[in-house]
Amino acid sequence: MTLRLGLLSTARINGAVLAGAAATDAVEVAAVASRDHARAEAYAAEHGIARAHGSYEALLADPDVDAVYVSLPNSLHVEWSIRALEAGKHVLCEKPLTRRPADAEAAFGAAERAGRILAEAFMWRHHPQALRLQELLRDGAVGEVRMVRAAFSFTSVREGDVRLQASLDGGALMDVGCYCVSGLRLAAGEPVLVSGRQVTGGEGVDVRFTGTAAFAGGALASFDCGLDLPRRAQLEVIGADGVLFLADPWFGRSPVIELRRDGETELVEAQAADAYACELEDFAAAVRGDRPPRYGREDALAQARVIAALYESAERGADVAP
Repeated sequence: MTLRLGLLSTARINGAVLAGAAATDAVEVAAVASRDHARAEAYAAEHGIARAHGSYEALLADPDVDAVYVSLPNSLHVEWSIRALEAGKHVLCEKPLTRRPADAEAAFGAAERAGRILAEAFMWRHHPQALRLQELLRDGAVGEVRMVRAAFSFTSVREGDVRLQASLDGGALMDVGCYCVSGLRLAAGEPVLVSGRQVTGGEGVDVRFTGTAAFAGGALASFDCGLDLPRRAQLEVIGADGVLFLADPWFGRSPVIELRRDGETELVEAQAADAYACELEDFAAAVRGDRPPRYGREDALAQARVIAALYESAERGADVAP
């Protein structure tokens, strides 16, 4: 079965999803919706999508759409995920699902009641590079994890950029820092205490954010992210016996992990793949009932709890337990 996917908006991120869908037979992008019918039609024509809808409600009512990709601004993720689930659609929601744990609970509660799949779209975790990283950690390649460092930044200068609008839940932590949080959690588990500091700008958002985390086993972690910094991306896992370093962790365009031990560096190559295609294949398998989503309710809730705690810490100037 090929999963028929509808795009809920014409956001720029759709381009990556369209490319991912083109790289797999598991998903077909069957429809797109915009609040402007002419815009939806133009977008559909440009990208070879069969049907265009002039409202989000119309797409949710389309019987030839099995699932919806929610690519709306962050502040609308939960509302439209729930509306899509209640309309009988499976939902792949662009990351992060939310910064509010109660809203994440509500969204997954709606999925459970509807008997539908809801997944948070952290595509990087589905890439063979991330899966290889997990294998190396499980196999004890660097021993006990003791420190994790992550970074993700770029400069956002587009006029009207939703990332810079507080009313749309923008900000560096929500846009790129959430990848860093996801990386820390993948490598070290769930933190018991976090601390955050921010510099605000744009229309009342954090344009720079840095955070630290402490884990029950004694591991520590730190990250930084920004919307007004040079383009940077990295993930480093420091163990008792060595270091795992990823220079391109979030997209895997150069899927090589540096394994540094005893003064030597071994290059551990991972399979080249489109991270979005990998994510779509996992989502489609879950919809078919082949297996649960690789990352489900508990992972999304934990992610929301850490983001919420980091923002609370930045506002209070104190450590916070997620």
